[in-house]
Amino acid sequence: MIEFTMPALGADMDEGTLNEWLIKPGDTITRGQIVAVVETTKAAVEIECWHDGVVGELLVPVGQTVAVGAPLATLLEPGETAVPPSPAAVAGPVVSPHGEAPVGHRLWVSPLARRTALSLGVDLKTVTGTGPQGAITLIDVEHAAATAHHAEPKPVAVPAPAAESSTAPKSAAEKARERGAAMRASIAAAMGRSKREIPHYYLSDEIILDTALTWLTEQNLNRPITERLLPAVLQLKAVALAAQRFGEFSGFWRDEGYEPHPAVHVGVAISLRGGGLVAPAIHDVAEKKLDELMADLTDLVARARAGSLRSSEMSDPTITVTNLGDKGVDAVFGVIYPPQVAIVGFGRPAQRVVVVDGGIRVATTVQTSLSADHRASDGHRGALFLAEINRLLQQPGEL
Repeated sequence: MIEFTMPALGADMDEGTLNEWLIKPGDTITRGQIVAVVETTKAAVEIECWHDGVVGELLVPVGQTVAVGAPLATLLEPGETAVPPSPAAVAGPVVSPHGEAPVGHRLWVSPLARRTALSLGVDLKTVTGTGPQGAITLIDVEHAAATAHHAEPKPVAVPAPAAESSTAPKSAAEKARERGAAMRASIAAAMGRSKREIPHYYLSDEIILDTALTWLTEQNLNRPITERLLPAVLQLKAVALAAQRFGEFSGFWRDEGYEPHPAVHVGVAISLRGGGLVAPAIHDVAEKKLDELMADLTDLVARARAGSLRSSEMSDPTITVTNLGDKGVDAVFGVIYPPQVAIVGFGRPAQRVVVVDGGIRVATTVQTSLSADHRASDGHRGALFLAEINRLLQQPGEL
């Protein structure tokens, strides 16, 4: 029998709340299948199972909060038979009572919208999502609640005594503030751990972008606006190819040793509309064509802001890229997200006076930074890594 446990979805996660089961006892599941939805302080995350097998028992009911590593379900190995469920198993509903979804398919709902639907008694199956890729947002839930209220008048509620006012349901704004505070606390905990445990060193390089931007303009001439490539895609691909060559920047520091990863999964720092950020991964970036990478980036940003990510995207970035250029900053020096060992930052592209081949001219440049773990690499290798990113951006055809 195999135990399926609550995965660690990042260094800032200690526990998660089970929102939905997408499987039931007796189901045959395959490696990589989405089997549950877990809510963290940052997002509702689709949990994948990395074993083939038959579901034996669901050990955690919907709505329960459990620690990372706690058993969620059991899978039967070949030849095993199911045992009677334990009292702690899910005896009744297999999916969340606030929006039942068919097995293998789930509603995309932001965590705040999901909690608001539960408090207002809104059935999410009846709500049409207007968010990215049809995600149900807080506004959609509030609209559905208001529509239901006008269509089906409810009895007037008796006001609670003053002494019981503290138990009144919290408003959506209060819940949003609480969630924001919890996210900030979890981010602070992870970053505090990073600064305590990781001996950071920092390097920067000014990269001329004229060649890359000219190439990008030519590539986009005959593309519809929805398929045009962004400079961020070139940056992601350049970082991934450089990390493929300099493996000490793409991997994990675990158990007092560095573990290089055979593939480069680039975490993309994404700011959330309600505050805070996440850095889910785009997988195998070094192997992908730019068109595919652009589609992946667009999809990832949309799902991150809709609060719908997958466990593999949250748990296995091997290096992170942060880009605050659109916020008007010249440079950003990130804090490494453990157990990773490096983060690359790109500032705001701007026209600056530079010296090229002994002459002075105006060029579009970007400040590129590296924050790296001195246990896994040193400044000499870090300088070569940044130089490789620079070289690749000067030859965008290689990307």
